[in-house]
Amino acid sequence: MKQAQHTRAIPTAGAGFYDITREIREWVEAQGVRVGLLTVFIPHTSAGLTIQENADPDVLDDLTDFLKRLAPADPRLYRHTTEGADDMPAHIRTVVTGVQLSIPVQEGRMTLGTWQGIYVAEHRAHPQMRRVILHLMGT
Repeated sequence: MKQAQHTRAIPTAGAGFYDITREIREWVEAQGVRVGLLTVFIPHTSAGLTIQENADPDVLDDLTDFLKRLAPADPRLYRHTTEGADDMPAHIRTVVTGVQLSIPVQEGRMTLGTWQGIYVAEHRAHPQMRRVILHLMGT
């Protein structure tokens, strides 16, 4: 059984989805694991991870708009407001997107579907530097 771990810094420019599929694909393929499981984890409470369509950018724009409607940046709605009007909504949006993904690896490659990509879901309004931790186990 092989194991490998890698941490990647992901700069964001504000709320939205950031495609990190290529970087992860290249790292996985360089590890020499033929069959295994990849865990992708983001150690933040105001940003998440998701696997989503990577063909039509309207999908990501619609998801961004939906998340803004789901948890609006209106400080009158929340108790936790000390970190800015967008912080508590970001926490709520992270509950929806989640912070961890598990992706099977077969024949040395992630088994994503044809139109799937891996995205950091940034929920804060301003630029951030996010960390993504990759852990691969397999043979």
